[in-house]
Amino acid sequence: DGSKMTASESKRASIIIPTLNEAKCITETLLPLQPLRQKNIEIILSDGGSVDDTVLLASPLVDEVVTAPAGRASQMNYGAVRAVGELLLFLHADTQLPPLADPVIDQLLTGDIKWGFFAVRLSGRLRLLRMVEWFMNWRSSTFGTGTGDQVLFVRRDLFEQEGGYDDIALMEDIAFCNRFRNLSKPYIVKQAVVTSSRRWEEQGLWKTIWLMWRLRFAYYCGVDPNVLVRDYYRQ
Repeated sequence: DGSKMTASESKRASIIIPTLNEAKCITETLLPLQPLRQKNIEIILSDGGSVDDTVLLASPLVDEVVTAPAGRASQMNYGAVRAVGELLLFLHADTQLPPLADPVIDQLLTGDIKWGFFAVRLSGRLRLLRMVEWFMNWRSSTFGTGTGDQVLFVRRDLFEQEGGYDDIALMEDIAFCNRFRNLSKPYIVKQAVVTSSRRWEEQGLWKTIWLMWRLRFAYYCGVDPNVLVRDYYRQ
């Protein structure tokens, strides 16, 4: 593919960030990633048509901006097409990698690690959030299913072989883990990423917990993600 870098210019890893109107947080997310760009790691912003200053603010801080149809699955697939790294990491715009991410990425590139995700912390200070994050980590390690907030990662060749994310409106992270878990167990990075707790705090902890579990149960029962996404954003 002539649009991709030559072998001599290839990257160790590619961080793909789907965005839609994330001007409030995108700079805070991208600034800590800048040292990684000096260590052969590329950053790709895959924007779904932001009407705020997301792209303007992000452009100097990423290696490439891709425009894609809105929807995380679609945006991450578009970003992955442009990526040249051996390892793909899918980072939400309100999530931050651990401070020492470079050696972690080195570790993920060694041995037989095919895919996985990180442990997670929530950014807020409410005591109940500690219980929520503990349960999220317990669930993901017990069942081998991470969420997008946990920064899913996968070898690029395996991602391409398996056709990337299912192009669905919601639950693309669950579908991803269900498929890739059939190939191998996920590798779980103990160093936690930090994801924003703004949704939990603004909409109420118990209300958000109930919404997430209700949507997940409905998905497992076969409800169309296009129906679920309307419920998700209506809340």
